[in-house]
Amino acid sequence: MNYETIQSTVTSDRIGIIKLFRPTKRNAISIQMREEISRCLMDWINTDEVAGVIFIGSEGTFSAGFDLNEFSFPEKHEQILRSSSIYHRNVWHYPKPTLAAINGAALGGGFDLAIFCDLRICDDTAIFGHPEIKFGAPPIFTPLKQIVGDGIARDLCLTGRRVDATEAYRYGIVSELTTANALLHRANEIMRAILEAPATTLQFTKNYLVNFGQAFDDWFAIEHDQAFREVLLKRAREGLLKKPY
Repeated sequence: MNYETIQSTVTSDRIGIIKLFRPTKRNAISIQMREEISRCLMDWINTDEVAGVIFIGSEGTFSAGFDLNEFSFPEKHEQILRSSSIYHRNVWHYPKPTLAAINGAALGGGFDLAIFCDLRICDDTAIFGHPEIKFGAPPIFTPLKQIVGDGIARDLCLTGRRVDATEAYRYGIVSELTTANALLHRANEIMRAILEAPATTLQFTKNYLVNFGQAFDDWFAIEHDQAFREVLLKRAREGLLKKPY
């Protein structure tokens, strides 16, 4: 299938690779990109040709976050919310293993995409952060807390500070550091090791991993849907979402 904002490939090892592909926009996540990611994942969900999925960015950037330009158009606000809600749910509940191979910046919504994956590795250029809180977008907190703990998650969400690859590894945001040249190769190696397990076992394991701790619908309804309606879109209508990532 042809896409405009992502590039999708399937390897002979049954690994689906989704490359975020808006290089002139630092791979900012637009409505179209969210819809194309969702469509790609759903196309792969019931086929044996894809057993696991890797996300990576193009041109040395994972993703600088949501495309803020779209918030300037009130007629798009409901579509932004709807596409975001569906896309996040599709990534979180995906029944096959997912791995984010982070090259360069993973900020705001790009950071969220990485956190919503099962595993994360990065190269030495990677940068993580939630700078969106500075211009009024509440960060998603709960899945980050499950990975790094309450204290560090509060620090990153409230301060909006950025952490480099070494600090991200120390916090447990990523499980491995590598070089830019080796990143995708290493991601494939890890996914191949995961896929040595029977598919039914992986699916059963994924089911309880994504339902660990507080139920998804409970925190997502507050941290995403309510935050969008009561804070993010309100500020957009007031013309206050102008600071770039």
